[in-house]
Amino acid sequence: MFKDFKSFGIELNNRVGAEVKVPCPRCSSQRKKKNYPCLNVNTEKGIWNCWHCGWSGGLKTGEYSKPTVAHTKTYYKPDFKPEPLNDKTFEYLATRGLTKDVLIRNHVTTATVWMPQVEEEVRALAFPYYRDGEVVNIKYRDTKKNFRQVGGAQKTFYKIDDVTDTAIITEGEIDALSLEVAGFKNGISVPDGAPAANSKNYETKFEYLDDEKLESIKTFILAVDNDEPGRKLEEELARRLGRDRCLRVTWVEGCKDANEVLLAHGVEVLVGCINNAQSFPVEGVFSVYDIAEDLRTLFEDGLPTGASTGWANIDELYSPTPSQWTLVTGIPSMGKSEWLDALAINLAEKSGWIIGACSPENQPITWHTVKVMEKYMGKRLRNMSREEFESAMDWCNQHFHFILPEEPTIEAVLTRAKELVQRFGMRGLIIDPYNELDHTKRKEGINETEYISMFLTYIRKFAREQGVHVWLVAHPSKPTKDRDGKYPVPDGYSVSGSAHFYNKADNIITVHRDITNPKAPTEIHVQKVRSRWLGKQGVRELWWKPDSGRYVFENIFQPTGKDYASGVKRYVEAINFGS
Repeated sequence: MFKDFKSFGIELNNRVGAEVKVPCPRCSSQRKKKNYPCLNVNTEKGIWNCWHCGWSGGLKTGEYSKPTVAHTKTYYKPDFKPEPLNDKTFEYLATRGLTKDVLIRNHVTTATVWMPQVEEEVRALAFPYYRDGEVVNIKYRDTKKNFRQVGGAQKTFYKIDDVTDTAIITEGEIDALSLEVAGFKNGISVPDGAPAANSKNYETKFEYLDDEKLESIKTFILAVDNDEPGRKLEEELARRLGRDRCLRVTWVEGCKDANEVLLAHGVEVLVGCINNAQSFPVEGVFSVYDIAEDLRTLFEDGLPTGASTGWANIDELYSPTPSQWTLVTGIPSMGKSEWLDALAINLAEKSGWIIGACSPENQPITWHTVKVMEKYMGKRLRNMSREEFESAMDWCNQHFHFILPEEPTIEAVLTRAKELVQRFGMRGLIIDPYNELDHTKRKEGINETEYISMFLTYIRKFAREQGVHVWLVAHPSKPTKDRDGKYPVPDGYSVSGSAHFYNKADNIITVHRDITNPKAPTEIHVQKVRSRWLGKQGVRELWWKPDSGRYVFENIFQPTGKDYASGVKRYVEAINFGS
């Protein structure tokens, strides 16, 4: 055991406290900003963590480093040998308004392929997907509108090589080709169409947006279908690409897409639709007709419901929804981080949410990932088979991303989070906790209360602009026990620093339990819900399962008459766990 921080080369210069920031002896000397305090040291707990290189450790446990992982996804590249289109196919495509020169330029052809929807080989149109002059995928479409792509091939925009500083995004290859007939070669198409109207789990449908070619595009014109799936597609594209870079097209009455306009009204009208594309509403300035479609949707479908937390008793009080943020507080060691991880897993499982986690207290990342994997599998790592371990790792890779910026400021965290929205469609962001971020860069003359107000406004703005739900963990001021030796339940006003934590939060949850009683449940206190249709104030109980790290709303310590033996077993396992 090492007795002091100097044994590890950490120079504190007599500074003590829960949040001492100093240069890292492992990496600072190799960086441009050699004096930047990237190492967070908690002298009270005897632990440290470097935001830059991941070097972490404790005076009792020793040192450890997060692993460097390099993973490059490989794709199957199809062998594309185009066949000349016959006259019959040219004639058919001419009925869709497409010209021979446009079809030839884009190498549209036909092929005999297996179509899984009908379980037989059929003749189909073939639309090759080029990227950097190379065919990376092929979309096949038969006469009955069945589609398929090449298995294992890369997903990208159709005609991505034709983009300039402006790209016109359509919902299908024929729509993109229709735009080229009208003179817009920069018309491109999403590869998978729009999500189904009743689809809730569609965030993973947009992997083609993870493309550096999109970074140089200044303007995206969203020319998708005028129907409910098209509106879902438009909303998700605007959310990921940035509303400030997007315009949206309104099709003429009676037409739902570019090809229908071309056929019904001709090139001139189609050109007019694209040239008259409108910006999304300016932030902070709206007229009723800017939000008319949203109002009609509310009238027809009712007010929106949030996502299920995975616990029926909690859903009665709290249902998180994108574009809001929740303050999570509670006395240390009450289980705030454990509960948030369990909530995130439930949202990923039930609603397909992609979660970003900035959790410097849960370091190293490998350990945090193991906790997530255990909750997902419902068993501890030591009890998993190899197949279960690989399955859990694959699932976590799809649904969780961890944020550790070089400089742990809120600006840096949200910049990385915005990238996760664009690349993976992130829906939930956990920042745990507030005090582990770097708050030393506030403007001169700004006091703590003013700074916290600006900090929370920044989070709320990010949540609303990106369509993300943010959970911010913040500790209360140092609590004092009551006469019974128990801690009182804190609330948003108890959080150290400012009443703004309470006032600006959309929702407030306190995680609390009686730490003197190992059989006591975890109490989830919902203390504020801004939107009445998303929940209400109240308290519900959950029981933490030590054999899996999950929470359930049945008392695992209470044997039942029907299953007394099982109840006793659960009780014994719970009280003996870790002993």
